[in-house]
Amino acid sequence: MAGGTGMKPALADPGYCRACLAPLEPGLDACPACGSHKLLRHRELNTLSIAHIDCDAFFAAIEKRDNPELEDKPVIVGGGQRGVVSTCCYIARLYGVHSAMPMFKALKACPDAVVIKPVHGKYAAEGYRIREMMKDITPLVEPLSIDEAFLDLTGTTRLHGAPPALTLLRLQRRIRETVGITVSVGLSFNKFLAKTASDLDKPHGFAVIGEAEAMDFLGPRPVRAIYGVGPAFAAKLERDGIRTLADIRRHGDRDMARRYGEMGYHLARLARGEDTRKVKPERERKSVSCETTFNADYDDREILEKQLWRLCVRVSDQMKAKGISGLVVTLKLKASDFKTRTRRRTLKEPSQLADTLFRVGRELLSPEIDGTRYRLIGIGFSSLQDAVGDSGDLLDPGALRRATAERAMDRAREKYGGDAVVKGIGFRSKRKE
Repeated sequence: MAGGTGMKPALADPGYCRACLAPLEPGLDACPACGSHKLLRHRELNTLSIAHIDCDAFFAAIEKRDNPELEDKPVIVGGGQRGVVSTCCYIARLYGVHSAMPMFKALKACPDAVVIKPVHGKYAAEGYRIREMMKDITPLVEPLSIDEAFLDLTGTTRLHGAPPALTLLRLQRRIRETVGITVSVGLSFNKFLAKTASDLDKPHGFAVIGEAEAMDFLGPRPVRAIYGVGPAFAAKLERDGIRTLADIRRHGDRDMARRYGEMGYHLARLARGEDTRKVKPERERKSVSCETTFNADYDDREILEKQLWRLCVRVSDQMKAKGISGLVVTLKLKASDFKTRTRRRTLKEPSQLADTLFRVGRELLSPEIDGTRYRLIGIGFSSLQDAVGDSGDLLDPGALRRATAERAMDRAREKYGGDAVVKGIGFRSKRKE
């Protein structure tokens, strides 16, 4: 193991300098090329090829990159007293703040935090940019979210003139130099252990878990360390006396399957470091959507439509960044009693425009404004496909003009910032009706 795992690799193990990427000769504890002691060594370093790459505090890192004054401040990306933390920087995490934490709890833990509302179009564009860099080194890239992915570099040594570990170090440096954020890398012989490794040495880390040490490493880890074991299931396992992966092994496959079904058998295999899943190239995304939870419950049309417009812009930004269009519009509403209403409409032709999404969404919303007070609203596109131009509804004589105007507004937002222009479009759309 290497990269912040607590087990010091031997000086005879193959390695590279993390600072200058120079290969290391056996027996050296510093880089002969640059003098750095930040080294990556592991006995199996040049034979492993399954990686997991995770952007470090992605949304917050992008905001700090764009505003250097935030560098030494705790930053929370999220919004609303009844909303949740989307991402927080590592400084905020020192106060106990974490993703998915309710905002009121986050601000209680870190009252001096700088809170920034997420700009999803910007994050989507940078996530796509990083993913294209991943695809430059291997076609086998399987995204898990906007900021993390699995990579399979098997057979790429001849192509890049370097083993996968060095290729990944080069990619890590390229992302930092061109995008301006850091990523952490986990390298192993399967997906489960690669993802486990990427969490061991953050931020800007590189950790390795080899086959020879996997069993010893996994044994004392808690059951919650396995992705998919949530708090409720972990509590049940612990009540049954199963607290670590070594405990799972002691029960064996048959007993775990008898107790917990297919999930139990799955846990038994992972507890031994067994994972035969392949890295599958980018999976088809079924939908792009955004939602927001209000600070109070609302039944007012103007307030709901204003929030709907903002969500439509966020969805549209993501669609445009990915170069995709959607044929189905879905509106989601959650009432004050937590009952959810979902309404859908199929368009005459695919779209990625905020204008189209907003107009259809508003039509779906109108009959739902019946005195019910809502705590959440969401909107999205589904039935996605590659974008091939977008004129809106061809039966609407103003659709092409509005589409052209929206593209111009997009360019203006990129150049001058988003808020004023976004509000202008929203108010204009309302006046035109």
